[in-house]
Amino acid sequence: VQLQASGGGLVQAGGSLRFACAASGRTFNNYATGWIRQAPGKEREFVAATIRSGESTYYADSAKGRFTLSRDNAKNTVYLQMNSLKPEDTAVYYCAADRKLHNIVIVGRDGMDYWGNGTQVTVSS
Repeated sequence: VQLQASGGGLVQAGGSLRFACAASGRTFNNYATGWIRQAPGKEREFVAATIRSGESTYYADSAKGRFTLSRDNAKNTVYLQMNSLKPEDTAVYYCAADRKLHNIVIVGRDGMDYWGNGTQVTVSS
């Protein structure tokens, strides 16, 4: 699976951004998918993830109520809608795919099947 993320950028606090992560290669719906971010000088942080079917999603506390993760298996794409952005959301965001949802939640500490390219989000105050 190859993951190509798009949609980052610069936005003012309170604004919105939408990411897309398009997968190519092996069967996308064999994998849980999600987003992980890393701010400068900080460790990787789980943001959100969804199971293979997309019927259940999981969010970090920092994302709950503001971010919405969805996936379209027909399009091999997972989306992250981010609203009410805050300066502390500034980070490089990575999409990821793994056969185990758990590996996304623990930000790949035990390995990750596939990482996408990083996309920068900068939220100005």
